[in-house]
Order: sequence, then structure tokens, then C-alpha cells
Amino acid sequence: MEASFEITLLMIITVIAGISAQVIAEFCKVPSIVFLLLFGILLGSDGLDILHPNLLGTGLEVIVSLFVALILFEGGLNLELGELGRVSGSLRNLVTIGTLITLVGGGIAAYWLSEFPWPIAFLYASLVVVTGPTVISPLLKQVQVDRQVAALLEGEGVLIDPVGAILAVVVLNIILNGDADPVLVFSGLMLRLGIGGGIGLVGGLSLGFVIKRARFLSDDLKNLTVLAGLWGLFGLAQMLRSESGLMATVAAGMMLRASSLPEERLIRRFKGQLTTLAVSVLFILLSADLSIASIFALGPGGVLTVLVLMFIVRPLNIWLCTSWSSNLNWRQKLFLCWVAPRGIVSASVASLFSILLTERGINGGDAIKALVFLTILMTVFVQGLSAGWVARWLGITSTQATGAVIIGCSPLSRLLARLFDERGEAVVLIDTDAEACRLAAEENVRVFVSSGLDAGVLEEAGLGSVGTFLAMTNNGEVNVVLAQRAAEEFHPPRVLAVFPRDPQASAVNKSHKVHQAFVPELPIKAWNDYLSSGAVKLGETMLRDEGFAFQQAHLQALIRSGELIPILLERDDHLQIMPAQEEWEAGDRIIYLLHDPRPTLLKLLSGTTQPRLTLEKLAAVEEIPTPEPALEAPVFVEAQVTPRETEVVPPPISS
Repeated sequence: MEASFEITLLMIITVIAGISAQVIAEFCKVPSIVFLLLFGILLGSDGLDILHPNLLGTGLEVIVSLFVALILFEGGLNLELGELGRVSGSLRNLVTIGTLITLVGGGIAAYWLSEFPWPIAFLYASLVVVTGPTVISPLLKQVQVDRQVAALLEGEGVLIDPVGAILAVVVLNIILNGDADPVLVFSGLMLRLGIGGGIGLVGGLSLGFVIKRARFLSDDLKNLTVLAGLWGLFGLAQMLRSESGLMATVAAGMMLRASSLPEERLIRRFKGQLTTLAVSVLFILLSADLSIASIFALGPGGVLTVLVLMFIVRPLNIWLCTSWSSNLNWRQKLFLCWVAPRGIVSASVASLFSILLTERGINGGDAIKALVFLTILMTVFVQGLSAGWVARWLGITSTQATGAVIIGCSPLSRLLARLFDERGEAVVLIDTDAEACRLAAEENVRVFVSSGLDAGVLEEAGLGSVGTFLAMTNNGEVNVVLAQRAAEEFHPPRVLAVFPRDPQASAVNKSHKVHQAFVPELPIKAWNDYLSSGAVKLGETMLRDEGFAFQQAHLQALIRSGELIPILLERDDHLQIMPAQEEWEAGDRIIYLLHDPRPTLLKLLSGTTQPRLTLEKLAAVEEIPTPEPALEAPVFVEAQVTPRETEVVPPPISS
């Protein structure tokens, strides 16, 4: 078989295996790296012996370099700069102090437990200081923790990758050249970070400027222009200083995000697809080249080294880096301690270093690669697979995320916005009706006069970080379309819409996790009219354990009669818009609107002038009619005549 065809077949099988692993992982709702590693090992030399990455020769290094640059650019492009600002102190500490803690702690563990020489031990530690967006980002999409924790994990994963890669190169140069002057080490590290960061900042801004001004370019060509630009910046930085290219790609991605391109969402989607392909190919190739025997050769010491990294070094890292610079609670910190899976940067750099050390005749290359992959396997399988359970146990999932984006500036929308605002939660209203938006703005509600289909406005409104999206215009079909779009592009934890209950709408909303708001078949126009005319009362009630069934039945009867609509649900101290199909629980606090049918004229005669609605307990809801015990029916007992002697009374004798 010709060598060229062997390489072609190698890449075909690699892509098929990688995408198959992604599909299975998506179906099973687990991190894709789990199946990528399994498929790679299975197809490699220690498995079915189908894939032989060594056929690529130096081409493997080229593929790794270009794909890692693409992955880190996409990571920088996806960073929410506003969210990072809220955790900037902790993030700065994790990337600087945290890197040093992991380097020292990992090096000591590898020296004492895995019996590596000091240089090789610290080289291993420099390779595992990174976490990586290739594992963190898919994990957070599945687990969906609250935004503050997610922002810190994403920021750490993206920013620490180039720092860790450059640090590993510095340590490798010390091993190869024997030059351990601290000044030279530090200056080499900072020089690479500075050159890469500078080229990335200028290049990213320039790229954004070109994309904005080049209106003649089609969207497809703009995507490819960005791809060519990022690889060009990577190559330029590498030419000026080796290993500074990764920092350039991260900085370029962040600057392109800051440029607020109209086509940003299309670019992010395109880069996300390329990144998925890159991660799939890299993990399959690198794990296929892994020797299982070298992992077993590490013995118990290798496992203990990784355990120390997971359960001692990482918690110490989080405790020191977040104690004085964040408002994170202990639950959030504990989750950060638990989640630190290693990813593609560790695997790729370890594979390249293993080859380089072997070529230089230095022992330890295979052992470092084996221990790095053992670290990836243990952190991904133990931490990655259990992250969802841990997040739910700690109560920090994003189903508890706060705030809402509401489409429509109707009276009901403005009321919901006020109730959210009184709880200190951010809420934004979007409507094309300028007059309706003006009324909302007069109530100090943040509004956008725009269409709910405008992705740029939705992003500016903060839909990527709030807990709820609600489409509540007077057109039910439009609401379904708006909710579908929001669910597909922004993935908020809760997506609701007011729409008619029909088979077609039900099929659509199930596929995109769009839920009906409030009640089925809500006559929203009528309730907005009630609010405008003051024909409603705003009430609250607490569902109690005692008599729960009667209380629920009473509320459902009022809903069916059209007298009441539940609008908000408070459970476990979290306020959310009431879904129509929500199962109520004892302890829930329900905020509702009750139709008050008194004639408006009678209200005016009594001096009532539509006061501001305030929460109150209403007798019509609180006084639950309980079934009266049925009266016992009278029992008619048939008289039974007991036989007895009959006394005969003689008739009176007339005189």
C-alpha cells in the first residue's frame, strides 16, 4: 500500500472515529473526551492496531500546532469579558499564583511518589498546570453551573493554557541546556507572553476593523478571513519568539470579541465547529499513540501523584487564590476545587516533548507522557463524570441563575420586571413599540426598542448570562419562533413563551426545551387589559404541607375558571417565571394575579384610582372551601310488632 494512501486512510479513520465519539458523548450527556480517549486507545497500537500516528512524522507536530492555536483562539473568542470582570481578582491569582502552586506541588509529588528526577518531575508539573477549554467548555454546557463559577473556570482554562505551554518550554530548555538562571527563566517567560500578547492585541483589533469595513465580503468569506488571520498571527509570533504563538491566538480571540462584530455569532459558530473537529482529531491521534504498558509501568506511585494533584494541590490552589479576592461562597469554592480536568494542551505538548527528549537521548520522555495521560484520564473520568452530581449536591447549577430577558413591553411584562427588580435581579424588556418601551423606561426598567430576533440586541441584553427568557407578545406563533431562536443560540436555563396549546407547537417546543408560560391557553390580551384598567389584584400564597391537595385543587379551580393566573414561583429562595406544566410542591410560594371584576365605574365612584399593585394575601385564595361532612341520612327502621296478649276493652254500657 502506498504511503500517501496509508496517511489518507489514517486521517479518514481518525475523523470518523472522532466524530463518532462526539455523537455518542452527546447522546450519553458525558464529556466527549471520555469517548475520544477510549476510541483512540482502542484503535491504537495497544488496541486493534488500526491507527499509526507515527506515519505522519513531523506532520503530527504541524497538525498539533495549528489545531491547538485554533482551539485557544476559539476559547478567547468565547470569553465573556463582562463576566470575567466580576472574577478578575480570582482569575488573576489562578493564572499567576495558582500556576506556581501547581508547579511546585506537582513537582514535589512527582519526585517523591513517582520517583522522577527533579528536572523531569518539574517538567511534568509544568505540563499539568493547565486545565483547558477543550474539556471545561463542553463540561459546563452539560453541567450548567452558575455564571460566576462558569466564568472563572472558562477564564482559567483559556488564559492558563498559553502560560502553561510557555512555562513547559522554559522548563524543557533548562533540561536541554542546563541553564537554570532564575532571571533568564523569568525573562524568557515574560518575553514570550509579552510578544504573543502584543501581537494578539494588535492583530485582533486589526482583524476586527477589516471585517467591519469590508462590507463586500460574504459571511462565509469573513469566516475564512478570520481563520487565515488567526493562523497568520500565530505564525508571526512563532517567528519572532518560539512558543509565543499560543498567547497571540488567545489575545486575538479576546480582542475580536471586544470588537463587537455584527457577524460575531456566525464566526463563533464556525470556529466552534472547527474546534470540535480539531479536538476530535487531536485526541484520537495522540491517544492512539499512547502505550498502555508505560502507564502500568508507573505503578501505584503514578496514581498517588495524580491523587495528590487532585485532592491536595488543587484545593490549596483554590483556597489561596480566592480567599481575599472574591465573594465566592464555600459551595462555589468546593466545586472549583473538584473540577480541574486536563485537556488537549497537556496531551499535545507532552507528546511532542516525549519525542524531543527521546531524540536527545534523555530518559523520562515516555514516563512523562504516560503520567500526563494518566492525569488526563483520572481527572476527566473522576471529576468530569461526577461534576453534574457535585454541582446539584452543592446547589450551584444555573437553573438557579437569576434575571430575565422578556420580549414585549406589555403591562404584564412591566409588572414582572418590577417584581424581579424588587428582588435585586436584572431584567430587560425588548419591544418594537417605542411607546410601550417609553412607559417601561419611566418605571426604571432597562429596555431595547428592537426586534426579539436581533441576536446582537439579545446578547447586549445579557441573554447569555440570565436565567430566564420569556417571549410574551400578543402573537403566540411569533413567541414560539422567538423562544426557539433563543434556545438554539443562547441556551438559557429556562426558555418560556406564551403560545396556544396545539399539537404542532407542542412538538416544536419539546425539541427545543421551550415551555409554556403561566397557564395553557393564556388570554394574554385580556389580562393586559385587566391590568391597564386596574381590574386585578396581586396576591401571594404559600403552599402548605397540611391540606396541600385541597389548596392545590382550589388554585387549579380558580385557574380553570379564568379568575387567576400564577405568574411567579419562588422555590428554595429562587424566583422564576411560572411554567404552565410545573409540578407544585409544598413550601412553594406562588405569586399570582386575581381578576377583580368590580366595574371600573364603581371603583371611580368609591375614589379608587388604580393604586400601585402590592403583594397581599387575598381571602378568595386563602379561604379554601373544605368539603362539609355529609349529613347522615335518617334511618327508617321498620317497626316490628311483638306478639303479646291483646286486651279486649268492652264497649261502654249505655244506661
